[in-house]
Amino acid sequence: AANAFLAQRISSINAISAICEQTNADIKEVSKAIGADHRIGPYFLNASLGFGGSCFRKDILSLMYISETLNLPEVASYWYSVLQMNNYQINRFTRNVIEKLHNTLKGKRIAIFGFTFKADTYDTRDSPVIPLCNQLLQEQAELAIYDPKALHKQIESDLLINNNKDSFSQFVHICSTPEEAVTNAYAILICTDWKCFQEYDYAKFYRLMTKPARIFDGRIILNHKQLSQIGFIVEAIGIASESFTMNGYVE
Repeated sequence: AANAFLAQRISSINAISAICEQTNADIKEVSKAIGADHRIGPYFLNASLGFGGSCFRKDILSLMYISETLNLPEVASYWYSVLQMNNYQINRFTRNVIEKLHNTLKGKRIAIFGFTFKADTYDTRDSPVIPLCNQLLQEQAELAIYDPKALHKQIESDLLINNNKDSFSQFVHICSTPEEAVTNAYAILICTDWKCFQEYDYAKFYRLMTKPARIFDGRIILNHKQLSQIGFIVEAIGIASESFTMNGYVE
């Protein structure tokens, strides 16, 4: 039950992030205000691409099964909605990438920063980055994936489950450096909250990328004002697109 409650918090703040994007609010400020209420607290209130790992989904599915066997369909439906919101967050992030790249990804190189389900782990189990990559591959994007710790063989194994092995090497490149990933890329997708992603030289990355260069911050960990001043078109979960411009940052 504890894991289900934690997952519920993530889905709840992600639901609020969708509202923020439509109302020109900033999810970081909203999260801070919510977390300041001592009855709620600040933990697990960071909007993101979605939750993953080996426990959350499994434990929610167990609660759903128990609810169904106890003839409590409304309770099962409630917990199912937590999973639905998680899937929705991944899907709408993907749709935004497709739309902002003019509704076609065919032949476009996309740099994926992060593949593990969270920072400081090798674990890719049930990572939200897996369905994200699968959806981008369905759009015939060329993916350049960089993760500081995820094993290359594990990334390949996770993506081969739903993709053609014969064409895999043509569309998926597992990179050893971030520079390799961003070279000629149309966009960088921040998918895991690795601290090192905040410390990179994005001006250097910008010079290596296809223009106009975009960053989609799926973890809200970067300095968006600085990126915008470099020249990036910035998109971030929980922040309206209108908040960013190529020439600067709209406060």
